[in-house]
Amino acid sequence: MIAQIIIASIMAVFGIIVLAGKGDMLIAGYNTAPKEEKEKVNIKRLRLLVGGLLLVISPLCFILDNDGKNETTSGLIFTGIVIFLSLACVVLANTWAKK
Repeated sequence: MIAQIIIASIMAVFGIIVLAGKGDMLIAGYNTAPKEEKEKVNIKRLRLLVGGLLLVISPLCFILDNDGKNETTSGLIFTGIVIFLSLACVVLANTWAKK
């Protein structure tokens, strides 16, 4: 339970930092992109996507059970939700967040 709280807190803090506009270096690929590529991206929309994704996934960390009864089921549900949200974020980043 302690690990879940720590991970969820870190993700929430990073989400807030990205949404505040101070965490562009936390966005994978954007930090290392050349200047020409960065000019093709609407950074405000990209921040909204990445920060929102982090803030949505952080409370989902509590889906995982600690009682051991439904460990596999809750892990699969969590993984499925995270994969779906991540894929949606990637698609939107390559369409909606482009100039």
